[in-house]
Amino acid sequence: MVKPLKIELDELPLDEKFESKGVYADKIATYQLDLLRMQRVLMESNHSVVLVFEGPDAAGKGGCIRRITEKLDPRTVRVYSVVKPTPEEYAHHYLWRFWNKLPKRGEICIFDRSWYGRVLVERVEKFAQEEEWQRAYSEINALEKMLTDDGTIIIKFYLHISKDEQLRRFRAREADPYKHWKINDEDWRNRRKWKLHNEAAEEMFRQTHTACAPWHVVGTNYKWFARTSVARTVVARLHEFFE
Repeated sequence: MVKPLKIELDELPLDEKFESKGVYADKIATYQLDLLRMQRVLMESNHSVVLVFEGPDAAGKGGCIRRITEKLDPRTVRVYSVVKPTPEEYAHHYLWRFWNKLPKRGEICIFDRSWYGRVLVERVEKFAQEEEWQRAYSEINALEKMLTDDGTIIIKFYLHISKDEQLRRFRAREADPYKHWKINDEDWRNRRKWKLHNEAAEEMFRQTHTACAPWHVVGTNYKWFARTSVARTVVARLHEFFE
């Protein structure tokens, strides 16, 4: 029985960094090559991999996902960016829209936001009633236990930044015509509820940090460090499973 994960996000260390970009480049290249090797092992197995990424807006989920996937064989990797449900999806149980996105044996699926939206943004914005998001903890744990019992490897990341760093990234996106699409009114609205979002995430860790699918909380104020930390964690988990 794994102990509940108790993390105060406002106290999370966020200042880790590399001495230079060269150190980062060497490390990420090593991890990417190892990931490619492990992908070949996975493809010949009866297992699949699900990576889950959660965290505040501008925490660097897309950048970490890109470094995980950019050297892999794209034929057996799928990335899903989860947005608000369609009318058809909304008419079903909230987990329904994720089921047909789960990977086949030998494949990898990455969720940029996931079923944890029920206990994060849907809780904070009151899109789900309290009895619904409270019930979701056991529903999610049951889903992940069922998947891992069937051979799926689930690796969950929560990427976190400081409020000041988020503001800096928001302003940089607004000023960059190539990144302006990344910022909208919803991002600013979520920022105004920073404390509520942190409280929801902290309870999520306590309720859904399980032996079969533990959380990995990564500080991402320094992007280079965060990207290598995520890649290293994925590599280590795959080696642990297959060796």
